[in-house]
Amino acid sequence: MLRRLSCFSLLSLVLASIPAVAAEKSDDFFFRKGDRVVYLGDSITEQYQYSSYMELYLTTRFPQGEMTFINAGIGGDTATGGARRFADHVLAEKPTALTIDFGMNDGGYGGFNPAAAKNYIERTEEMLKAAQKANVRVALISPNAVETRSRPNLKLYLETQQKFYAPLKELAEKYKVPFVDQYAVTRKVLDKIAADNANVHPFPDGVHTNGPGGLLMAHTILTGLKAPAVVSDVEIDATAKKVKPTDCTVEELTANSDCVTFQRKDKALPMPVQKDWLPILPYVNALKDLNYYGLKVTGLNGNSKYALSIDGKKVGEYSGEQLEKGVNLGTLNEGPIFEQGQKVYQMVTEKNNLVHQRFRGVVMFNAPDWLADVAKERKPDELKKLMKKIDSMQEQIYKAAQPKTHRFELKAIQ
Repeated sequence: MLRRLSCFSLLSLVLASIPAVAAEKSDDFFFRKGDRVVYLGDSITEQYQYSSYMELYLTTRFPQGEMTFINAGIGGDTATGGARRFADHVLAEKPTALTIDFGMNDGGYGGFNPAAAKNYIERTEEMLKAAQKANVRVALISPNAVETRSRPNLKLYLETQQKFYAPLKELAEKYKVPFVDQYAVTRKVLDKIAADNANVHPFPDGVHTNGPGGLLMAHTILTGLKAPAVVSDVEIDATAKKVKPTDCTVEELTANSDCVTFQRKDKALPMPVQKDWLPILPYVNALKDLNYYGLKVTGLNGNSKYALSIDGKKVGEYSGEQLEKGVNLGTLNEGPIFEQGQKVYQMVTEKNNLVHQRFRGVVMFNAPDWLADVAKERKPDELKKLMKKIDSMQEQIYKAAQPKTHRFELKAIQ
């Protein structure tokens, strides 16, 4: 990625030189076309951060996906609460796919409590049984590791978490559901950030996410569930004037060592990289295993620098050597492709405001006794009315996510 501030940043140059990854399809990716997805969890889920970033990936990567997304996170909740409300908040939504992410509150933020650990696993198993009986696919996820740099008093709990979540893997195997050990991945990342003394705090209060933390979670969960890495890829031989496209079409190619132009239409959009994600990118593989939007050009002058423009707008500068290795344009945060993805993200956020309003204001609404008969009559209609509006907004999101044809130009500038 080449991001223009007062000049192009060094970090951008490093990220731009990431080598291409194989364009492999993941047939065993957890999510499927037409899925009705429910995210179940506590306040970290109710933040609508990691869940919205996952939705953004799923929408941009699969613009014909026809998915629906429901967030059933409640602040302060535990596996006990999740099991208690499973019928009303999960099964009532008729999901086809479900992620379960409980455990942060269950452990008590202190030393290991065997009774609490036993209850946690029993209630989690209760949810797995109910989902299995209802033919709902489940992905079981352990919580993120707490961040002790901002909360040193959580150091004991950091170790408790490891022991507390350990049985989840075996439980997932028992019910033949995928398991993402988010605790192990995020702890490793936090250790690396601390070793680098980097000014990156994915969990600023030690538990909840900010933008980088939400991306860390989304990246961990999606890659753990075998999400496809490649959006699309283009390899061009400027000398032979040949092109090898992957998941895109390329037309009107003109090429020499000084200038390459072509028209490109992709099957999907790259997920738009938010500016507050930038500090965490080095710790999530620069998204090359989740958001690889490739461009590789051979036959250029390795010592020259080239300006890349998309639809006439300059979006970055790359050396011939970088282009020879392949660059990931999926980390661009400007230009028409980014702007289209950003519009999708804005629409997802607006829609999720209504999803949250429906959940908190209607699904969770408990009428007093003197209104119980009225609520019982009106609640189903209100749920249907709001869901119809949500579905309409989702339809518009998919329309906004349809890829367009763009004109690319690489031109030598020195």
